[in-house]
Amino acid sequence: MTMAKREHALRGLYLITPDTADSGALLTGVRRALAGCPALLQYRSKLADGVLRREQAAAIAVLCREAGVPFIVNDSLELALAVGADGVHLGRDDGDLCAARAALGPERILGVTCYNEWARAEEGAAAGADYVAFGAVFASPTKPAAVHAPLDLLTRARRELKLPVAAIGGITLDNAPQAITAGADLLAVISDVFDDPDPAGRAAAYRAAFGLSG
Repeated sequence: MTMAKREHALRGLYLITPDTADSGALLTGVRRALAGCPALLQYRSKLADGVLRREQAAAIAVLCREAGVPFIVNDSLELALAVGADGVHLGRDDGDLCAARAALGPERILGVTCYNEWARAEEGAAAGADYVAFGAVFASPTKPAAVHAPLDLLTRARRELKLPVAAIGGITLDNAPQAITAGADLLAVISDVFDDPDPAGRAAAYRAAFGLSG
């Protein structure tokens, strides 16, 4: 799974998995949401132990491969490489960005969380990141204490860094147009898709918000 950068534009819904130890429910939700054709899917787990994280990530990697959706692992380069993911998304405490770029090679995706820090975005760009992410752009139910990242950071990053820009935090279909207008190429979403009775339909609605067909 190392063809993502050539085959997929980094634009659209960036689907992030909910944090749960119930692997059956998780995989069912992922399978349903993948039918809505997100641009990327990220496995994010803060609660599971190492064994469970490996099991869940490996299973989701298979589902993403079948759906043709690039699979990203949050926080752990080691796990991303172990399960054959298409890339990794790293925060400030998740390791050296240049080392991650070297380990991933040129074809896999490196995403960098920048919070509301412009210097972090510049660091990511210099290290060879494929996208930079800012958040929380809106109040987030997943991270209620997260720092606020103003929408104009998306605009600045799009203009100055010449990289795809992801918006994270509290995104819904109602406020998605604000982030897209500000410059977001990717909208990172958990609850607004996975909590919907029709995850596939909700994911497809985000594609429509970007003007993407299919």
